[in-house]
Amino acid sequence: MQLYNTLSAEERATMIDDAGKQRLTLSFYAYAQIQNPTQFRNELFLAWNPLEVLGRIYVAHEGINAQLSLPADHFYEFKNTIEQYDFMKGIRLNIAVEHDDHSFLKLTVKVRDKIVADGLVDETFDVTNIGIHLKAQEFNDLLEDPNTIVVDMRNHYESEIGHFTKAIRPDVDTFRESLPIIEEQLAEHKQDKKLLMYCTGGIRCEKASAYFKHKGFENVYQLEGGIIEYTRQVKAEGLESKFIGKNFVFDHRLGERITDDIVSQCHQCGAPCDVHTNCANEGCHLLFIQCESCKEKMYGCCSTECVTVIHLPEEEQKAIRRGIKNGNKIFKKGKSEVLTFKNNQDPLANVPNLSDLVKSKTVAKREPKIKKQYVGKGTHFFPKPSIAQFLIEENEINVGDKILIKGSTTGEQQLIIEEMFVNEIASAKAIAGETCTFKVPFRIRLSDKLYKILD
Repeated sequence: MQLYNTLSAEERATMIDDAGKQRLTLSFYAYAQIQNPTQFRNELFLAWNPLEVLGRIYVAHEGINAQLSLPADHFYEFKNTIEQYDFMKGIRLNIAVEHDDHSFLKLTVKVRDKIVADGLVDETFDVTNIGIHLKAQEFNDLLEDPNTIVVDMRNHYESEIGHFTKAIRPDVDTFRESLPIIEEQLAEHKQDKKLLMYCTGGIRCEKASAYFKHKGFENVYQLEGGIIEYTRQVKAEGLESKFIGKNFVFDHRLGERITDDIVSQCHQCGAPCDVHTNCANEGCHLLFIQCESCKEKMYGCCSTECVTVIHLPEEEQKAIRRGIKNGNKIFKKGKSEVLTFKNNQDPLANVPNLSDLVKSKTVAKREPKIKKQYVGKGTHFFPKPSIAQFLIEENEINVGDKILIKGSTTGEQQLIIEEMFVNEIASAKAIAGETCTFKVPFRIRLSDKLYKILD
């Protein structure tokens, strides 16, 4: 009986691409009294593994917290597996704003002490005595109330790239840090103000609202379904989004675009930027914000020390990082001393010459930057004829155009379109809104982007 993931991330990515199915990324949570979390965990794994569910799921005596992806055509079968449990019947499933078939590449179901670590040891605390849920329009209305205090219950690296207007954003690394800080800051307003909270999907606010009610706050409200559900309702109902920027997510995408506002800066040069990355040095892997210019100049690294390391032979890199645990270091972005913008330093001031780092044969030559224009995204791949299908979202492409297909697994592939079909009819041009197909000498993935190379 298989109870654990047995495939590597690379093997799973290949299987996803070969299947050619659209996958959904979603999240949900539920607070409940689970008597035997280990048995519950095993039941979920056995039910979900055959459905090709992948993700990161935590279960505890207090409930379940799940972020996962699954093939769209298995959605209702999956829904049936969770609704077998009374506490998950009719549960809201938060569907991601932006989809990526590779958002998760393993199925990990873990038993934890709590589904949201809060650091609390208080047997009188009732996590089910929660604040009032608000939908998007109600939340917007309460934001305009002068007696409202709105608090972001996420961590600093989340709120930095996107947040609600007027929100208090505690400078914390973890949820457990925020509870006593907020209680102390708002102690004088337990009766006279409305405490309005939000987080990514609602799970942290659910517990925080119960905590603040437990501590004597009388008017406690929370955004139902968090930023994910708020965004869905805003789009569906044509409301004004009071959330600006990007919503940080805990899969490899690291963020979903909500509005075009860029509210954060590159941690190395200070340019407007809201793109998270992990340092290219596997022995560091620091999470930070890096613009394209700094990424190119710093080789995707957070510091000159890491630039030095990544140009060493692989065996030397492994020797350097052997036995070193990063722990929560990856969450220190914006606080790490190596991030030069925070220290008013020139990020390139101490970058050594590559000739001083390693032998020239170990350094890959950097290709000149390609001028390109975004056109669309991959929607299907037909393996036997090796045909790629793309949805044209912007601009146009023509037979004879030189194109670039780019993706995390595909890499960067260039070719010239010699023949093209639009809606299964031979055509010399494909414009925005149309679906086109053409032959390619390699496999594309559904997350791949299509660009036209400009002269």
